[in-house]
Amino acid sequence: MDDKLNYARVGAFVLLLGALLVAAVLWLASGLGTREKMDPYQAVIAESVAGLSIDAPVKYLGVDVGKVDRIGIDPHNSELVRLHFLVHHGTPVKRDSVAVLKTQGLTGIAYVELSGGSAASPALRAGADGLAPMIPFKPSLSARLENVLSSVLNNVDRVSNNLNALFDAENRAALKSTLVDVAALAHTLASQQAVIKAALADAARTAALTARAGEQLQPVLDRIASSAQAVERMADLAASASARAGETAEAATLGLRQIDGQTLPELARLMAELQQLAGALRQLSEQTAVSPNSLLMGKPKPQPGPGEQAP
Repeated sequence: MDDKLNYARVGAFVLLLGALLVAAVLWLASGLGTREKMDPYQAVIAESVAGLSIDAPVKYLGVDVGKVDRIGIDPHNSELVRLHFLVHHGTPVKRDSVAVLKTQGLTGIAYVELSGGSAASPALRAGADGLAPMIPFKPSLSARLENVLSSVLNNVDRVSNNLNALFDAENRAALKSTLVDVAALAHTLASQQAVIKAALADAARTAALTARAGEQLQPVLDRIASSAQAVERMADLAASASARAGETAEAATLGLRQIDGQTLPELARLMAELQQLAGALRQLSEQTAVSPNSLLMGKPKPQPGPGEQAP
């Protein structure tokens, strides 16, 4: 029995076995074993992708659906990072789906999370140019926190600068002088405490007397108001009487005008007739006084004058 081993054959067998193992690992890692179809997508992100590496998982609502294929700087804008990733065919990536960069636990390993989008939104397809569809990328939680903290720190810095400008040497001296004046005023008020108490007591008594005087003056004010109302009513009555007097005066004026135009001519004719009657009565009286029988015999014939003969 030959105990000698052929080391060359053993070494060749070990090398061949190692090569087969490496090939199997590479074959499984490349996905050739599953032969599942993958759809390419891309996204542009405006933040650091620290912790994200090639073959990092791509998750859809927390479910692993793909992996990151390439990571590189956007050739059109050096401030952006362009990501290429592969997603299993049939994953419902919609037009309103968005991607966000997240970290896994405390390890800091980053991955890409896809949202589901709305049910009514159509599926995201490649354009006519044949390029991978672009999925919008929204800022991650760490980026939003960084922006918020930056804004807060800027505000704190601005407030600190304003406070430093407010409490400069001149303002501090003015504030110190004001505090000294306030302290002096407080000491002065403390020393005049008795006078202030007396003044407050006098003010309280004055207020009480004023209230009592107001209560006493209230009936007088009520009577004055009543008298004012009575005077107002008298004024209204006087105005009404004045209006009626004016109407009466207008009626009297109209009556006088009618008397002047109608009665006065008649009265003038009556006076003329009365004068004629008075003259006739006077003549009759004189005739009766000279010859009383003239009332029966009539008027006596006149005596002939010188050189005349009696008939």
